[in-house]
Amino acid sequence: MTELPPIIKPDPKPGTHRVLIRVSYDGTAYAGWQRQQNALAVQQVLEEALSKLTGETITVTGSSRTDAGVHALGQCVHFDTCSRIPADKYPFALNTCLPADIRVLAGMDISSQFHARFDAKGKSYTYRIHNAPHASALMRNFSAHVPQNLDVSLMQQSLPCLIGTHDFAAFQAAGGTAKTTIRTLESIQLLQNGPELTLMVRGNAFLYNMVRIIAGTALDIGMGRIPPEAFQKALDTGDRLALGITAPACGLELTQVYYQHPSVGQNLFAE
Repeated sequence: MTELPPIIKPDPKPGTHRVLIRVSYDGTAYAGWQRQQNALAVQQVLEEALSKLTGETITVTGSSRTDAGVHALGQCVHFDTCSRIPADKYPFALNTCLPADIRVLAGMDISSQFHARFDAKGKSYTYRIHNAPHASALMRNFSAHVPQNLDVSLMQQSLPCLIGTHDFAAFQAAGGTAKTTIRTLESIQLLQNGPELTLMVRGNAFLYNMVRIIAGTALDIGMGRIPPEAFQKALDTGDRLALGITAPACGLELTQVYYQHPSVGQNLFAE
């Protein structure tokens, strides 16, 4: 495998210090995380709130570029500022000027060399499915509705082959820009509680739409549309056509980001 060039982290501006915050959002109304020219994104709303609060022009860097309609419980975001607002007070200050579908849950001071995206060593995602004849009025924005009967046991049996280090080339949607498609999945499980199915995936990194492709393929297996060996076939051949649909964005949540720095988990994800 070709060795990748070293990651270059831009130096912070002189006189500033770096703050790391954890952000949760309902992505229904947004065109994804990343700022865009012709649509409203979560990054833009957060930057505008921070700039208003500090009196500076603030640019933030997120740990993950979630797509339109995707939600987050644990998006980690860093920014540089000259403001003297204590890091742990940013949630209280920002939440007074953010819309109700974006909340800052925690904040901490961090080294100027820390990078929310490049220093991430892993992420976990949750995908939710409402399997019932009728859609859920309460969970309609946070789960994919599947009215067909599902063989949940078969779905669960199909997943373990994904654990480990593999070439996940078949699990990337068109438009992905990853330099390598080698990824490591540390765990994957599908839980059922009545009509609610919860798919939880943890890995070192993910390709574009990878979790949604896994979820959609599991659903197609559960409906009998494709064989339970589809995941293994895709790993062996690299063929996207061996897999199922890309599940809807509304069911996906970025749940947590993991870092080498133990203080990040202790401060940002302590409940």
